[in-house]
Amino acid sequence: EVQLVESGGGLVQAGGSLRLSCAALGSTFDTYAIGWFRQAPGKEREGVSTISSWDGSTYYADSVKGRFTISSDNAKNTVYLQMNSLKPEDTAVYYCAAAVTLFSWANPDEYDYWGQGTQVTVSS
Repeated sequence: EVQLVESGGGLVQAGGSLRLSCAALGSTFDTYAIGWFRQAPGKEREGVSTISSWDGSTYYADSVKGRFTISSDNAKNTVYLQMNSLKPEDTAVYYCAAAVTLFSWANPDEYDYWGQGTQVTVSS
């Protein structure tokens, strides 16, 4: 079992940047796919980006391509989400999640472990 702890959220103006971190406790990332999801009030949880530890593949939602970058530091057992050119519509609680197996990266039902979430607010 792995415990995930997110950090790095906050309040930023439109056009600004934030870097979210997802640290794994109790296990290593090399047996999981790690994904970032977000959920805005009144909306469903949506996949933002995922990185596969098995082959290094990365996946992005169309809405964040070219602005967000996912990366991992295996030595620190941490996955990052660098978010640039932020928009007000990026405002949400961001969660990281770990999947033991993965067929559809953006499907939250395929993830086995979840962090507690971190709030990202982008002001216009």
